[in-house]
Amino acid sequence: MKEGPDITLLGSLIGDPARANMLTALMSGKALTASELAAEAGITLQTTSAHLGKLEGGGLIRQRKQGRHRYFTLADDDVGGLLETMMGLAAKKGHTRTRTGPRAPALRKARVCYNHLAGELGVQMYDSLLARGFLQEQADEDLLILSDQGRDFVADLGIDISPLNQSRRPLCKSCLDWSARRSHLAGSLGTALLEHFYHKGWAKRVEGQRIVEFSRPGEVSFQKLFPLIEC
Repeated sequence: MKEGPDITLLGSLIGDPARANMLTALMSGKALTASELAAEAGITLQTTSAHLGKLEGGGLIRQRKQGRHRYFTLADDDVGGLLETMMGLAAKKGHTRTRTGPRAPALRKARVCYNHLAGELGVQMYDSLLARGFLQEQADEDLLILSDQGRDFVADLGIDISPLNQSRRPLCKSCLDWSARRSHLAGSLGTALLEHFYHKGWAKRVEGQRIVEFSRPGEVSFQKLFPLIEC
């Protein structure tokens, strides 16, 4: 008898096209209703309910009830990271969808990966923090160390680290970016930085999409804060 983690259930849950489309839609970090997910998957509401039951039973999603309505989200950061990694592998192996459009360049530039910034700007932010010693990678691990200089940098932005340290989520974690095929910053700090950009008015989410759209002044401020540095 084989022992250890069983990946076959996860593979079967994610591998169904309808369920894959629903999980991808939830990568936006926004809670969606069964009707909205049915539209994303292109299936009936009844069939969607069956799929949602399987995804929830497998621990990939969770539901929130508000009044008479039920909303669904990814279960946690680990699920979001797994999906982003699978997207990166699919792109690397050439398993891409043939349909392209004006959204593609914008998605590659800046988008939400569950609850943090991904795309070219997300990778730039990660590289800039590493180059200046604010983040330190650990051998063979996704978890990162925020240096003392990094803590000062974050504090100067007005972000309070204390509640982030008390979170059950990792403070800093690398996440493989599917389009750039390099790492960007996840974890509670990654979420806090994205919220900071929203709060400062530098960027906003495109309604109903994963795209994060920076204003011209916002991108100028971002570039000053996270410059590209040759190592």
